[in-house]
Amino acid sequence: MTDTQAMAARPLDLICLGRLAVDLYAQQVGARLEDVSSFSKYLGGSSANIAFGTARLGLKSAMLSRVGDDHMGRFLTETLTKEGCDIRGIKVDKQRLTGMVLLGIKDSKTFPLVFYRENCADMALCAEDIDENYIASSRALLITGTHFSTEGVFGASMRALEYAAKHSVQRILDIDYRPVLWGLTGKADGETRFVASDEVTRHIQKILPHFDLIVGTEEEFAIAGGSEDLIQALSNVRKLTSATLVVKLGAEGCVVLRGEIPARLSDVPKHSGIQVQVLNVLGAGDAFMSGFLSGWLRGDSDARSCELGNACGALVVSRHACAPAMPTPAELNYVLNSDKAIVRPDLDSGLNRLHRVSIKRKQWGPLFVFAFDHRHQFFEFAQQAGADVERISELKLLFVEAVRQVRTMLLDQGVEGNVGILADERYGLDALNEATGQGWWIGRPVEMQYSRPLVFEAGRSIGSSLIKWPQEHVIKCLVQYHPDDEPLLRLEQEAQIKALYEAAQISGHEILMEFIPPKGHASTHGDVLLRSMKRLYNLGIYPDWWKIESQPREVWTQIDALIQERDPYCRGVVVLGLNAPSDELAKGFIEAAESSLCKGFAVGRTIFQAPSQDWLFGKIDNATLISRVRANFESLISAWQLARKASASAQGQMS
Repeated sequence: MTDTQAMAARPLDLICLGRLAVDLYAQQVGARLEDVSSFSKYLGGSSANIAFGTARLGLKSAMLSRVGDDHMGRFLTETLTKEGCDIRGIKVDKQRLTGMVLLGIKDSKTFPLVFYRENCADMALCAEDIDENYIASSRALLITGTHFSTEGVFGASMRALEYAAKHSVQRILDIDYRPVLWGLTGKADGETRFVASDEVTRHIQKILPHFDLIVGTEEEFAIAGGSEDLIQALSNVRKLTSATLVVKLGAEGCVVLRGEIPARLSDVPKHSGIQVQVLNVLGAGDAFMSGFLSGWLRGDSDARSCELGNACGALVVSRHACAPAMPTPAELNYVLNSDKAIVRPDLDSGLNRLHRVSIKRKQWGPLFVFAFDHRHQFFEFAQQAGADVERISELKLLFVEAVRQVRTMLLDQGVEGNVGILADERYGLDALNEATGQGWWIGRPVEMQYSRPLVFEAGRSIGSSLIKWPQEHVIKCLVQYHPDDEPLLRLEQEAQIKALYEAAQISGHEILMEFIPPKGHASTHGDVLLRSMKRLYNLGIYPDWWKIESQPREVWTQIDALIQERDPYCRGVVVLGLNAPSDELAKGFIEAAESSLCKGFAVGRTIFQAPSQDWLFGKIDNATLISRVRANFESLISAWQLARKASASAQGQMS
């Protein structure tokens, strides 16, 4: 095996050593930080942003740092894990809290920033935390400048560089100069990007010979080279290292310097950037580095690596956050292959959709959803039994216990599949709260039951209600829709669906659209469903999920073809129940068994109706209710599994 092959065979492409913290971004753009009233929470820290960004672009990335033994530390490690980052190098610090940053966006040139990093976890990284075998398992090691600023992190970084050199690991420096973190400004002045300091320059120059690639802005090379004249600074850096130098020039793009420094920067090729309207420059450098390394570590040319870096930086400056704003390969392809300039990426619907759907998302196996989001039906049950409506909440909480027991059964028996619930806020809020955070699929209705035209329970301002929802909750919207409805009715319904879809693009929640043809129309067969789905796609509405009635086998074939053609990112379809008997639903599962996009079912009354009525009338206790609901639920799961096994067996015999 050649050295090149050995490097390519290493399990990791990149280890990022450095800052790992929480970013709290002001939601009110234009406000002073003093006047901000709410913040959004994101993963942050330059090294962490690069680990996240390169993983999103397909590199095998890892993070080497520390977090506190706290909720924010767990948020950071879980966020990196979801993006595909290796976190074995992250130590949990029992003595210190996870670092945090408050950030604001006052205008396109003013970004107040306050670091809360006094004795924080990531700055306690020490030489003993660095494992030689871990460093040797990677093709490259990236370290950011902050992790040379104190004695402890300097020792850790130098130990990592020593191991990297020993095992031919490419060594990368992101100068990442933040004067406040070197004690050169007031503690609240995180916004200042450059303060000249002979001491910092001498400190940085000690480490420059240890790197193969050095990346920085003009100001960062000024501090590294000890001169505010860029060419002189670069010449001073070159005297200390033969590393490839990449100078970021903001909107103008970047230059790559190998060998002798030219008399003028214009003497070397400039790789131009993409011109966009700037919202937030914070994180742009991390995005550039992510894009650049995604090319550089794959052996791409300077031009291609810079193109990727510039495109990533341009997209991130047009967005609110740092790490979550990082683009996917699909987004880069969209931007770089567009036949027109995209000056306002934030207003491009196609790009915004790709940013939501082309990221890594939890993959669901067969989906077994117990739907008890009914409101009117449970109210009627309670009235018939003479029971207090408050008991409905208690009942729905018992349903959660039944689902938990079913999930345990599936795990114990090694059955492939995920459980889920559909529950409402009016009577099922306790159930929703209990189920949230357990890894279940959770849907939540927004429609006023039986409304036609569609009306939202929360009123016209649907977006304001979604702010309160956990991110894992899926918006479920039932619409009694027919493409041949009277035009004013149809347009009103479509306007409501469009408003909901646009609100979800902002809130980040997935949407499940449940289409039921209204009674009274002569035509309610599969053609109506297909026409309805096409109509939404034509309106630029792409539900993440569909919930529909059982269909004949040939209609499922048409549904699969339609979704694959119009929305390859669709998560799938689930079959609803409409209080059909279990044997009838089982027949429907057989009809859907060959569909690749039918992922499972979301059934309610077939499971809960009889046990719920008996419980509300006082005929059975809690344990019996749970047992009967569980048995009904498991019966449907078995029917689903039998249908899929029979289909797989038939397909196998045919082949």
